[in-house]
Amino acid sequence: MAGLALAMFVALFGFGHELVGWTDPEGHVQLALFMAFIFGIISGYRTRG
Repeated sequence: MAGLALAMFVALFGFGHELVGWTDPEGHVQLALFMAFIFGIISGYRTRG
């Protein structure tokens, strides 16, 4: 499951503008994706431990 999440993150982060078609010259969408991924890792770690 973690591998799938990582693959989806990399695909959206790297190629999301081509796959989904958004325009984001300032990088706000990529920042939001990155923060959501980091917060998901933190909450998953806290829930497991």
